[in-house]
Amino acid sequence: MAKALLIDSVESFEQSLPLIREAENEFATFTQEQVDKICEAAAMAASNMAIPLAKMAHEETGYGVVVDKVIKNQYASEHMWNYMRLKKSCDIIEENKAFGTKRIASPKGIVAAIVPTTNPTSTCIYKIMMCLKTRNAIIISPHPRAKQCTIRAAEIMRDAAIEAGMPPNAISWIKTPSLDISDMLMKEADLVIATGGAGMVHAAYSSGTPALGVGPGNCNVVIDDSADLRMAVESIIHSKTFDNGMICAAEQHITVLSSVYDEVKDLLKRARCYFLNDEEADAVAKVFFNFKTHGVNPPAVGQTAVHLAEMAGFEVPADTKVLVRETDDTSHDNPWACEKLTTLLGMFKADTLDEAFDICYKLVLEGGAGHSAAMYVNQEQQDKIDKFAERMKAARIIINQPTSFGGIGDLYNFDIPPSLTLGPGSWGNSAYAGNTQFEQLLNIKTVTTRKENMLWLQLPKKVYFKRGCTPVALRELSEVYHYKRAFIVTDANLFKIGACDAIIDQLKEEGLDVAEFFDIRVDPQIQDAMKGLPKMHEFEPDVIIAIGGGSALDTAKIMWIMYEHPDEEFLKMATNFIDIRKRVRFFPQMGSKAQLVCIPTTAGTGSEMTPFTIISDANTGMKWPLIGYEMMPLMAIVDCDNTMKLPPRATQASGYDVLTHAVEAYVSIYATDYTDGFAKTAVENVFKYLGRSYRSSFKGADPDPEAREKMIDASALAGIAFANAFLGINHSLSHKIGGWFHIPHGTANALLFPYVCKFNAQKHPYHMGTFSQYKYPHAFERYVELGELIGVKGKDDEETFNNWVKACADLKKEIDIPETIWEYLVQNHPDKTADQIEQEFLDVVDSMSEWAFHDACTGCNPVYPTIEELKQCYLRAFYGDEGFIERYGDVLSVPVDNPADTHAAYPNGLAAEIGLDKVGGFK
Repeated sequence: MAKALLIDSVESFEQSLPLIREAENEFATFTQEQVDKICEAAAMAASNMAIPLAKMAHEETGYGVVVDKVIKNQYASEHMWNYMRLKKSCDIIEENKAFGTKRIASPKGIVAAIVPTTNPTSTCIYKIMMCLKTRNAIIISPHPRAKQCTIRAAEIMRDAAIEAGMPPNAISWIKTPSLDISDMLMKEADLVIATGGAGMVHAAYSSGTPALGVGPGNCNVVIDDSADLRMAVESIIHSKTFDNGMICAAEQHITVLSSVYDEVKDLLKRARCYFLNDEEADAVAKVFFNFKTHGVNPPAVGQTAVHLAEMAGFEVPADTKVLVRETDDTSHDNPWACEKLTTLLGMFKADTLDEAFDICYKLVLEGGAGHSAAMYVNQEQQDKIDKFAERMKAARIIINQPTSFGGIGDLYNFDIPPSLTLGPGSWGNSAYAGNTQFEQLLNIKTVTTRKENMLWLQLPKKVYFKRGCTPVALRELSEVYHYKRAFIVTDANLFKIGACDAIIDQLKEEGLDVAEFFDIRVDPQIQDAMKGLPKMHEFEPDVIIAIGGGSALDTAKIMWIMYEHPDEEFLKMATNFIDIRKRVRFFPQMGSKAQLVCIPTTAGTGSEMTPFTIISDANTGMKWPLIGYEMMPLMAIVDCDNTMKLPPRATQASGYDVLTHAVEAYVSIYATDYTDGFAKTAVENVFKYLGRSYRSSFKGADPDPEAREKMIDASALAGIAFANAFLGINHSLSHKIGGWFHIPHGTANALLFPYVCKFNAQKHPYHMGTFSQYKYPHAFERYVELGELIGVKGKDDEETFNNWVKACADLKKEIDIPETIWEYLVQNHPDKTADQIEQEFLDVVDSMSEWAFHDACTGCNPVYPTIEELKQCYLRAFYGDEGFIERYGDVLSVPVDNPADTHAAYPNGLAAEIGLDKVGGFK
């Protein structure tokens, strides 16, 4: 790998510039295919290091929230690449033969990228992605207070891009920022992209080089009396607390119609906002507002509400999200009418909508001209929206969306390009009005209304169910599909007891050649799949038949991908996502060589219905979920005859796994009317039949075919539900503790389940899940519905929820699953003392928590957790509620805590290289 240029003085910059020019000239000759390969590699590298870069940025700047910076880093790589990946940017990008025209794209040359201290890693990632796509060389100029994390982000992307073929010096950076070097950079570059304070942007426009810049944001939000008030308040708080308010499009103040003012104020209070009195407001203003420049004092940027109050000399409740100041002063000298970039809001009252528009117009024009303005309103009242859009001098008119997300684009709307440089146009003395991407020759005023995603329900092509259906379904393989060569994937126990014999005999009778692989452990591992792959390649099947529990079915999916695409790297496909359709890495298309048929022999995983597989690495012990609809089987055969001999431990664990699948799908942010029915039927079946199925599994017990059939049906139904609504942190947590302590997956889910329900049931969590159709937290109400469904309705919703949790705990007892993780480990490790087991758990709980945060299931959870909150879930499940409170106090609802000291190995072989030693300590 070529060494990076060392630019730490004017002299070294002058010496480096010809080398950067040479790299840019070479890069300009690359084809679209070469460029896109480089872009994907750089995006993947940045996405994989989202967590360590977020931590590094927080440690260096002291601003914001670690887990929110993770989202920004993912957004800058994932959404940027998804937006650009199918677009042409090289040579002929458009041709109209009828008119005889061609449009040819050429790079501008060298881009000077000014990176702010507020979003140092995500902005760096975003600007590099744009330059790579357009074959421009880039020189990063980091903020002095964020230079280490910015440079690290650039290094990661540079190394990945060079490995993919980029000329070595096409990405460079200033190691030691200074005014002299910055002035020379802006004069010598071909384009300046400036993100930061007003002074820096002014310098960019004064440099004589074409520039794209961002002015201050001072977004005001009008709340009309026709709006969904709960959605408005929850969205505003969700946005305002995201990275502690540091995105320039974040809400700075709200204007509420008097007819609903008191109701909005009450909702804000219930959402854990604190209203300041006069004395407190003056004290806070002195902390955050620079009365000379009308800007924000740096120490106040990106801080929690609790910390801001402490800086101002008073205390607020420990779970406070935002400090709110009611005011009627719209002058630019009023701190509460200006940009804040932290967890503070001004609040204005208006008697009419026209008065509200006047307030909003004045605040936006004087404090953030051209940037963003927002409104919550009934979207059917288009006349109000049109009037608001016409009135505001703002490039982004954001309707019914959290503005931090709506403003940057592509999260709560789908026709605004994703961007972290938000041009304010001529209103804000900028050359461009809009989200910086490709259309920058016009001032474009964009009105965006909140839109919900197109949703889906995907199943195997054919699903056969009912006791005894297996022989009939298998007949189709020869009669309908005309398969000739069947490869059986199963586990050793099933194969040795002859559980597959009837299936193999039938296939042979129908004229198929058959081969088998059965060397599979309980947890499917890459190494197991690799052992069977040579035999599969030699046999060349046209159908793969997976028979068994989750281990066999998941291994078969892995082998199927390896068989069809031997060059694929699995851990690269184990990337998490905000939206599965916009993820950085997509799965390859399947079915060119063989199709997959799944025959479950356990009532648990539902893998026969899902695009999921769980992959483990024997070298590290880590488990990762792979999620891709390309892995959906052609056929699922759900026959309880194949589960009648399931032993007690497997019946117990897999049965509770069904409940976890169904419930997590029901409360997921992706849940729909289409998935809810499957989930609810599965829940009913589990509570009616799991105990019976378990009792019938012991030697000498009477068989209970009805219970067995209802449980395998429940497993398949829950599989359909979570195949399309996905899962949550119950699975994120169980994947990691299962890998670390070798706890069966379903048992791990059961040990965590009641505590996850309590965590998700927060009515006003610090962060709710981010998905446009998910309007506000309602997991509590969903759990209550399930409680009513199973017949434990109480005198009110609170009692019903408590009864639901108790019923789930009682079900664990009925099937002999211990209450706590500690109890389970003591029972299953008689060679160790309870104290030894406790210490072993405490030694790794930090690492498990961080890995669980990175798990693909976490983003679908109704509450988006901090790493610290995941740790608390682990500790509660380990000790039980009483044991946890005795040791730590009841602190589950403590707001976001930025662990400064963090450590774990990061996915895809990337080490945590940022000089950190240990996971953030529990407080």
